[in-house]
Amino acid sequence: MLGELTEPQIKNLLSSQVLGRLACSDGNQPYIIPLTYTYNGEYLYGQTNEGEKLKILRKNPKVCFEVDTMTDMANWQSVLVYGTFQELSDEEAEKARGILFSKIFLLMTSSTVHVHEHDEKTEDLDDSARIKQIMYRIHIEKMTGRFEKRHQKS
Repeated sequence: MLGELTEPQIKNLLSSQVLGRLACSDGNQPYIIPLTYTYNGEYLYGQTNEGEKLKILRKNPKVCFEVDTMTDMANWQSVLVYGTFQELSDEEAEKARGILFSKIFLLMTSSTVHVHEHDEKTEDLDDSARIKQIMYRIHIEKMTGRFEKRHQKS
């Protein structure tokens, strides 16, 4: 069965994932990149450093964001978010960083979990290297979602 996701299903999918794809355009060429994000029920939050993505987003803040989950080709969900990129500064940036890191840091594995696989004397897993210079949010203007669900044969 193919269908459209309801608003609660869309919000649930956005909340349950941490990796999505951000599409932007400089007016001539589309540009799409995977990124780590979080959704707080109102905005999508992310971080970045100076580079091509930020250059394009500053020029044209209109974006499309996609996230999906798939069990197999007959069982999947996909959400598209249309919105506007907003670069954050000062207090807003620190608040956004807290929102983002409260979710994604929970998914990071410490070297102490699998000591036998890591040489703690030579490996430096400093989480500060994961902190990027620029925090941003996507102001959501429209969300759509689709799904396919077929029953598994026993």
